[in-house]
Amino acid sequence: MKVNLKMLSSSLGLSRTTVSRALNGYDDVSEATRARVRQAAQELGYHADPTARRLATGRAEAVGLVYPFGANALGDPRFGEVVAGMTQGLGKSGLDLFIVSARPNAELETYRRLVDGKLVDGLIVARTLVDDPRIQFLQERNFPFIAYGRTNSPQPYGWFDFDNEAGARAAAQRLLSFGHRRIAMVSAPLTLSFAAQRRAGFLGALREAGIEPEAQLLIECSFDRTGGYDAMRALLNLDEPPTAVLVDNNIAGTGAFRAIGDSGRNVRTDLSLIVYDGLPPDVSFPHTVTAVVQPTGHSSGETMAELILGAISGREHCAHRLVAPCIEPGDTDGPRR
Repeated sequence: MKVNLKMLSSSLGLSRTTVSRALNGYDDVSEATRARVRQAAQELGYHADPTARRLATGRAEAVGLVYPFGANALGDPRFGEVVAGMTQGLGKSGLDLFIVSARPNAELETYRRLVDGKLVDGLIVARTLVDDPRIQFLQERNFPFIAYGRTNSPQPYGWFDFDNEAGARAAAQRLLSFGHRRIAMVSAPLTLSFAAQRRAGFLGALREAGIEPEAQLLIECSFDRTGGYDAMRALLNLDEPPTAVLVDNNIAGTGAFRAIGDSGRNVRTDLSLIVYDGLPPDVSFPHTVTAVVQPTGHSSGETMAELILGAISGREHCAHRLVAPCIEPGDTDGPRR
């Protein structure tokens, strides 16, 4: 027999309102009563109706992640790791993660529907832009969120990010230490915050070494394998090709690596290559690509879950974390030949 709220209340000699508020953690019910109610619910096998609980608390018990899926959106293994970490972190507090697919260039409409419909309790803003209207919208609505990446904003907000500028700077300095002077960079669209930050770090390292970057060695491409492939081909077809290349993301990096092989050149002996986040072994075999590495996607996802829970509760409205990357040497870069 299924135990309902009325039966649980009767067994405890308490009102249904008190039992409901105890189960939902309201602090106007004593801790002793809450513990007693939880124990009785466990012993009797009582499970609250999710719909009724949401109506009672006014919470959706879910966090949203709006993602502009395209044909290659699932090609990034790190995204899956981040989602797994978020799911685990939120699950510990009884919240679900809703991944909402948005039409290209129509994300803001999706945000409005989620917020106005009270379909989620908080939002994680992915792939932040240098100037991001989604952040402004959520701030105007005073809606709990954290940004997966920093953005320009006059108001403080919660975020999780990597030190993208430091990572690209370290990669460029490594190539410079090998004697390379004609170094190229392949970037994702520079409207994306991470791409702009990594480009700034790269340029800073070159200028500190007394090198003024050439425009033809700085290529901005689409955030996919085809973009990386075409960008690398353009660099290799120059009258004076670069001796080293930094690719600022692993998706374009896959295409760039393929273009080097198709050109008949060898990585390291003919061209040094560093890819942000590296490449999977099945892509780079028999090489191990030198990479700018960051903490695992799983741990990053768990940290973001912790931050959004703080934002939802109101405890940490503008908490943020900046994580430092490092270089993981492979066999695709080395001294200039």
